[in-house]
Amino acid sequence: MKQAEFESRYSPEWQRFAAWLKAREHQRKAPDLTDENRYQDSEIPGAYRRLCTHFALAQDRHYSPSLTDELHALVMRGHQALYGAQSPVRQRLVYFLFADFPRLVRQEWRLVLLATVLFFGPLLSLITVLQWFPDTVYLVLSPREISQIQEMYNPSNQKLGMRDSDTNVAMFGFYIWNNVRIGFQTYASGLLFCLGTLFFLLFNGVHIGTVAGYLTHIGYGEPLWSFVAGHSAMELMAIVISGAAGIRLGLALIAPGTLSRKAALVVNGRQSVGLMFGAAFMFAVAALIEAFWSPLKLSDPTPKYVVGAFMWLLVLMWLLFSGQRRGT
Repeated sequence: MKQAEFESRYSPEWQRFAAWLKAREHQRKAPDLTDENRYQDSEIPGAYRRLCTHFALAQDRHYSPSLTDELHALVMRGHQALYGAQSPVRQRLVYFLFADFPRLVRQEWRLVLLATVLFFGPLLSLITVLQWFPDTVYLVLSPREISQIQEMYNPSNQKLGMRDSDTNVAMFGFYIWNNVRIGFQTYASGLLFCLGTLFFLLFNGVHIGTVAGYLTHIGYGEPLWSFVAGHSAMELMAIVISGAAGIRLGLALIAPGTLSRKAALVVNGRQSVGLMFGAAFMFAVAALIEAFWSPLKLSDPTPKYVVGAFMWLLVLMWLLFSGQRRGT
């Protein structure tokens, strides 16, 4: 169905719902509705479900951004009117994080899977290779970098992953900046026809895998793994999702389909920005954990491994199942 026909058929229903919303928000009768067109209470849930369906169809068929934005605004206002007792901003943020974002990740599962392979492939491979060929570390890290990571993860260090002069608050700021830098460069470089995103996924996988493999080989495995256990799920999956968002951005230039490259960039950009908003939240949570929990040095690291396993389970359950709708 063409967009003009779609709008012609359903716009009276959208206008009716918008008039009801306006009246609901101002706690009065809708002046734009006659008595015969005014909703009965039992009709409102069905009208809202149809609106959600129309919004989903508009997105799926790549109708104009102005139409999808208009329908999205109606959907959000309708959800607030029907279900929300919180402030609109807080309501929308919670709904995005626990419904829209995980649904978007699942919708883009092919790109997420590709980014996962590109990132975790070299990471896991180098951890394995360095156990047998430790000199490989010099192909990736400079002697100065090797010295720095040895200092940070030395078993005698009182703060895991930190120097004694570092503070938790200062490290939180550093981790936020570092995570934002990694996520943004992985995402934005997708505009180079995906090449930049592919490079940064591979580069970060190689770098992290080299560090982890080398430290494990020289006997610093327990300080390293007990440090990264708690925040690794949020941080590493955020890198993967940033990569998927960057690939989505680049595909608008490589394969715009029936749209112009400019129009495809607008459509893909909106979808990729949604992924990046969610990834930014994950980076922030990872930085918080990395600054205040990960550096703790316990006599028995088991609790840190338990927390790490729980975080991986939580993140995977969130991305795979949160926000599922009946019948989907």
